[in-house]
Amino acid sequence: MPPRTPCRAVWLGNIDYLEAHDLQLSLVEKVHSGQEPNTLLMLEHPHVYTKGRLSKQSDVLLPEEELAARGIPVYETDRGGQVTYHGPGQLVVYPIVNLKDWGGPVKYVRALEQVMIATLADMAITAHCESGNTGVWTEQGKIAAIGVKISRGIAFHGFALNVNTDLAYYQNIIPCGIADRPVTSMASILGKAIDMELVRYGLDYQFGQEFGFKMEDAAADAVLGNTVPN
Repeated sequence: MPPRTPCRAVWLGNIDYLEAHDLQLSLVEKVHSGQEPNTLLMLEHPHVYTKGRLSKQSDVLLPEEELAARGIPVYETDRGGQVTYHGPGQLVVYPIVNLKDWGGPVKYVRALEQVMIATLADMAITAHCESGNTGVWTEQGKIAAIGVKISRGIAFHGFALNVNTDLAYYQNIIPCGIADRPVTSMASILGKAIDMELVRYGLDYQFGQEFGFKMEDAAADAVLGNTVPN
């Protein structure tokens, strides 16, 4: 059996959305050139709304000036999908991985869904994917959103799993353009606060299983020096 391709997993803690985006762009270049290995960035963001390439202005229900006054910026981004929310208590995962010998965009997104479904199953939550709706769903509502971009065979952006997320922030948007379906979280389903570290480690393992990677933990400073200056 050939050796598994390495992928380092890095926990960045709470990091600003734009800083994380710059870091991803830098890593895309380095993974493409072979200077850096495939990398799984795991983090939380301060409160922020992001608009994907398919977003409609009407999906943000409050004026952006009012949201800014509340300390919640709204950013347009180059990922797929529509409007979503990121904030404390939500596990955001940005895989910067070379898909050249692995598969195309649809296969990749389906694999990300399976990673989260398996991670949730380990925590006694039954989840599924739905035909025509990207992301991961439970009987109580949508629990995870996916929005990716692939540049020269390198995937970036990624997915967000609601762990201990304050779901009230979704009331200011039409999440992923779906107005008639609720959003939920692991804490809401299980009725208790969830250990974020436990979810992280479980997801790290399931990601390696799904993609056939050899996962290797790395410290945050291994990648933070890669940030491109603004």
